[in-house]
Amino acid sequence: MNVIDTVRLGKRYRRSWALRDCTLAIPGGHIAALVGPNGAGKTTLLTMAVGLTRPTAGTLTVLGGEPPGSPAALDHIGFVAQDAPLYRNLPVAGMLHLARNLNRRWDQRRATGRLAQLEIPLRQKVGELSGGQKAQLALTIALARRPALLVLDEPLAALDPVAREDFLASVVAAAQDDGISVVLSSHVLAELERVATYLVVLTSGEVRVAGAVRELIETHGAGLEEIALRHLRARVPSSRTEAGQ
Repeated sequence: MNVIDTVRLGKRYRRSWALRDCTLAIPGGHIAALVGPNGAGKTTLLTMAVGLTRPTAGTLTVLGGEPPGSPAALDHIGFVAQDAPLYRNLPVAGMLHLARNLNRRWDQRRATGRLAQLEIPLRQKVGELSGGQKAQLALTIALARRPALLVLDEPLAALDPVAREDFLASVVAAAQDDGISVVLSSHVLAELERVATYLVVLTSGEVRVAGAVRELIETHGAGLEEIALRHLRARVPSSRTEAGQ
């Protein structure tokens, strides 16, 4: 089953194309790294996959053929954006209560147990948490929905190296323990090389390479970071105005 499937997918904002002619099939069972420079179309692709925006052209399905934003898709996708919508003035317990009321699928025991392991107090206000703790709280809320697919849009961008390490370890554990497929966009190639099993490189709104990391390494004779950098450096100038991320 493919967790994300696109055919000539495109998204235009006024006169600018953020993504164009994107044909891609990301199979389930992977931690898929989505990499590319600013303006490559990463965020545009992921927000369409979770149903927050609609395509201008082409088709997109998730989880083996479900339309993005449909009840079947929403119930089985967890999403963490770089600017996770956490309410600073709420205590952590209040944030969990709000999330529980907004989601049809919710595992309260999973949520509170995970926060206890991370030593994040339920009574502490969200605004008083460190950046790493906020990221872990957002991830906890996503995992409490018991998703089949976890979509993470630049979750490492604002984290220090230790917090990045802890966050990625949590993602790997969730993928292994719960059988969750993961699509993760990031600029931090060195960290992704240790966890990703599938690679997608986007430049100028188009897919430059996509495939299982093991197969790409065998074909290119290089590691994930070097493979990604080769394709990023080989990007051709586009006559289109680029927009989005």
